[in-house]
Amino acid sequence: MDKFGKSQPVKRVEDARFLRGTGQYVDDQAPEGALFAWFLRSPVAHALVTELDLSDAREAEGVHAVYCQQDLLDAGVKATVSAATVKDGVRVRRPVLAEGRVRYVGEALAMVVAESIAAARDAAELIGFDFDDLPVQAAPVVGGAPVHEAAPDNLAYDFEKGDGAAVEAALAASAHVVECEVVDNRVIANSLEPRGCWAQITDGRLHMDFTGQGVWGLKSELAKFFALDPEQVRVTTPDVGGGFGMKGMNYPEYFAVAHATRDLGRPVRWMSDRSEAMQTDNAGRDLVSLCRLGFDADFRLTAYAVDTVSNLGAYNAPFAQFIQSELFAKVLMGTYDLQTTLLRVKGVFTNTTPVDAYRGAGRPEAIFALERAMDQAARALGVDPWELRRRNFIRQDQFPYRSATGEMYDVGDFHKVLARCEAESDRSGFEARRATSAAAGKLRGQGLCYYIESILGDPEETAAVEFTAAGRVNLFVGTQSNGQGHETVYAQFLADQTGIDAALIDVIQGDSDRIAKGGGTGGSRSVTTQNTATLATAGALVDGFAAFLAQALGIAPEKLQFDDENYRIADSNMVFSMMDVAEQAREAGRDDLLKVTRTTTLDGRSYPNGAHVAEVEIDPETGAVKVDRYVVVDDLGNLINPMLVEGQIHGGVVQGIGQAISEHTVYDEEGQLLTASFMDYGLPRAADVPFVKFVSEPVPSTANAMGMKGCGEAGTVGALAAVANAVTDALWDQGVRRIDMPFTPQRVWKAMTDATP
Repeated sequence: MDKFGKSQPVKRVEDARFLRGTGQYVDDQAPEGALFAWFLRSPVAHALVTELDLSDAREAEGVHAVYCQQDLLDAGVKATVSAATVKDGVRVRRPVLAEGRVRYVGEALAMVVAESIAAARDAAELIGFDFDDLPVQAAPVVGGAPVHEAAPDNLAYDFEKGDGAAVEAALAASAHVVECEVVDNRVIANSLEPRGCWAQITDGRLHMDFTGQGVWGLKSELAKFFALDPEQVRVTTPDVGGGFGMKGMNYPEYFAVAHATRDLGRPVRWMSDRSEAMQTDNAGRDLVSLCRLGFDADFRLTAYAVDTVSNLGAYNAPFAQFIQSELFAKVLMGTYDLQTTLLRVKGVFTNTTPVDAYRGAGRPEAIFALERAMDQAARALGVDPWELRRRNFIRQDQFPYRSATGEMYDVGDFHKVLARCEAESDRSGFEARRATSAAAGKLRGQGLCYYIESILGDPEETAAVEFTAAGRVNLFVGTQSNGQGHETVYAQFLADQTGIDAALIDVIQGDSDRIAKGGGTGGSRSVTTQNTATLATAGALVDGFAAFLAQALGIAPEKLQFDDENYRIADSNMVFSMMDVAEQAREAGRDDLLKVTRTTTLDGRSYPNGAHVAEVEIDPETGAVKVDRYVVVDDLGNLINPMLVEGQIHGGVVQGIGQAISEHTVYDEEGQLLTASFMDYGLPRAADVPFVKFVSEPVPSTANAMGMKGCGEAGTVGALAAVANAVTDALWDQGVRRIDMPFTPQRVWKAMTDATP
């Protein structure tokens, strides 16, 4: 094989068990005889708890225990869920179970543990719950009824990055200033597998199994929660049915279940149902940004200012304060050459479900705002939107490029990628397609988005390779697949570096006992960080085996060479595979050579980028929007497995189309979630999505030895603005100057009706 792979489109090996229904998820692996947990949740958004009588529930048949927050406090555990805050951000206490007050519909009040889920649910109905209503703050505005005493005006943080005075001066001196407000609607992740967990005590240690995106964060938090030595805690994650960032953080239920297990000495299991998940899973997006762009007489950018209000929900979720502030800022100026920028963000508490990371976590939001503003500017200034972008791109000869917010873009060729996209999308044929649509009574629009994203997460990762007595190889990884195909791509990469048959490689993930540390999955980090660690581990294996083999053969080390598949002896026909040498090492008692672990740290991030072009067709009679064509040309660096990459792009684009066309989380004025089932929440269906054409136009990254860039979130980052700009293009000649996502038939029809003279 060629070094670092031939970009072979290998089918996913894990799909065999998934398609046959033999995948092992949390609910499949719960211990025999485990008790069932059920949570009583608040039916109101904001209230003082005046009564929480658990006595009848505790006496109910089949019930082993019923817990409230006071029980946790009496047990001496931490009883709160941790969250990080930005500089000067407000810290508020988030109890595991409601502590005298409920702040959103779905907040857990009590947990019932019983022999069956039916017994637990029946007993929960016996709990006496009474309350005094408090004013509800459902809209994300500074001021109003306080959700927390620590934030009397509901302001969780007030973030600013950039030179405000310089930006205002540049805008004042600009030949043109374009302003637009961009609404990024709230969405629910809706992973195929809802959240769940089980816990048990094994050999005196707490073992928690949960559906997540990495085991080490929860291991650390559980140890702190119970004041345990971390070695007394084991956390595992089996197959995971989707995460999308929503499963990348800790939730109150995990700590409550772990406490019940320790208290009762019995395994306890919990699995969310769909409506429960829609009420309690951390939501995504939910922000409004006012964007101002300045241009000179030649339509070159002179300044960019963004003022954002971000809805955090009722509590600080673990990473929430960073999403629309620090992470938004990483790609604030996208692919454009401008240093005069300003980002101001106010994070606001409301009586709604907390908001945290959702596929892209801050970068889709930033690119959506910027690319909507650029498109609006092009229309307002009478400039071709493609040309306006080209005129302001960072040139290839400017790399490495330090962005206005401090990111070091290592490489890029945005002109080349956009030119390829223009050809692949058949831009020259668009007017003919528009005429065909018009002849059928339909409106057609084309939208462009050029995005860039910053790979996030811990730059450090660990890999271990172990040769087993059964003639197989274990590859231990510190990331966690949520459906991305890690088992395939990691085995493929190790096979390429070592010549080991990929069919002999077993990828081991999600067990804090089997690999000492890892960064989990999130921020498109997995392939770049994990394969960097695997590359170092493979290199150590090659060197160790070479020294052993040279000694065993009695030859000088320099006569032995490894060609990525076999060891070859100079001036001879002798060839040894790595598996051959491993067997010799085992026979020689050199077990120290049979398992090698390496931890590496990336020197810098990589920056995936690319162009998305969407074409939509709108029925003016009904307002129905159909995404008719979709083309993506991406610079994702060198690809290990193009088939898996294309699948990731397709999935990300579908999630972007879903948010743009139909998905919308709606609360009424009393904080009641009106979209808590698939009867009401507009998840995209197959019929809503066209064929998505994906083309790779790589500019290899210099931030890792493989020249790779992450791809897991790229599809979503580009899709939102591409679809939104296409809808705007279709409606522009109808007099519509503003329309916000989601582009439902009612919203589109009303916009056209309102714009009619």
